[in-house]
Amino acid sequence: MSKAVEHKDPDRPIGSSPTQISSPELRREAARAAVWVAVVGLAVLAVYVSQALLVIFGALVFATLLDGGARLLGRVLKIGRNWRLAIVLVVAIGFFVWLGWFAGSQISVQAAQLPGLLNHQMIRLIAWLQTKGFAVEAGDVTRLAGTALSGVGTVTKAIGGIIGAVATVILILTIGLYIAFEPRLYERGIAWMLPQDRRDEFLLTADRMAFTLRRLMAGRLVGMAFEGVFIFLALAIGGVPLAALLGIITGLLAFIPNIGAIVSGILMVLVGFSGGTEMGVYTIIVYFVVQNIDGNIVVPLIARRTVDLAPAVELAMQLIMGILFGVLGLFLADPLLAMAKVWLQRRAEIAEGER
Repeated sequence: MSKAVEHKDPDRPIGSSPTQISSPELRREAARAAVWVAVVGLAVLAVYVSQALLVIFGALVFATLLDGGARLLGRVLKIGRNWRLAIVLVVAIGFFVWLGWFAGSQISVQAAQLPGLLNHQMIRLIAWLQTKGFAVEAGDVTRLAGTALSGVGTVTKAIGGIIGAVATVILILTIGLYIAFEPRLYERGIAWMLPQDRRDEFLLTADRMAFTLRRLMAGRLVGMAFEGVFIFLALAIGGVPLAALLGIITGLLAFIPNIGAIVSGILMVLVGFSGGTEMGVYTIIVYFVVQNIDGNIVVPLIARRTVDLAPAVELAMQLIMGILFGVLGLFLADPLLAMAKVWLQRRAEIAEGER
């Protein structure tokens, strides 16, 4: 009969693993190191999957738009939520079908004319600057414009040009539809992955974020409709070329405060001066009148019922997201900033309550 192996290490219990750390201090340090490694790993993973995360966030924004429309319909139509969502989808699809069917030919013609018109106006502007003593060359402006247009963003570059942009939009719409029709399913799924004592806090924060995002999107849509319609009517009355196209562009760019207004204003003025000095001055007046009404009346009324974002922080977020992700990041900068603000406010409330 073989003898039992003598246990010679009094600090290690019988049957313990050789990798077990017996010292409490060493275990604490190892746990801290593991936390830092996990944080760094998650940060690296976020960089690699940032494009996918942005698409998912875009889907959440789209789902919020649908949910907001369904809630608005719920005030007048006492029917099931899914039926209200279906009505919102039908109305949205009908609007774009109408836009493409009835106004598509006119807008497509105007869109084809816009690049040539802008190029002609830029040449005239360069010639005028040269007569005033500015050392401006057409080649420099062309290279600058090419550089600006080449920054289409990481998401579109990664998938590949126009096809990638269309695929990204399809992904956003598809994921957004799934989330809009069954939001609680995905909310419960995320909560299930969290520690039990954190689930109620997550659900409360998620509800506040959804409420804020609905209000923000509602305000954006009102601003887009106001600017697009009034710009179109004012330019059409003044006989400015490409009025319908400029109205649509202005309405879409109104989704991006600050930057969108500047870009649409430049396009309007360039197109306006193609019809002469008087028409150019008229477009400038129209632009400032609409922007002043929007900035001093419409936006303050909307801001009272939506989230109020600091303009400087908003602009900085737009620049950062535009550099990192191009057009898609620029459009989603404000919703992402609003979500971050809600989360920080909730953290501050929790910290205040624990004192």
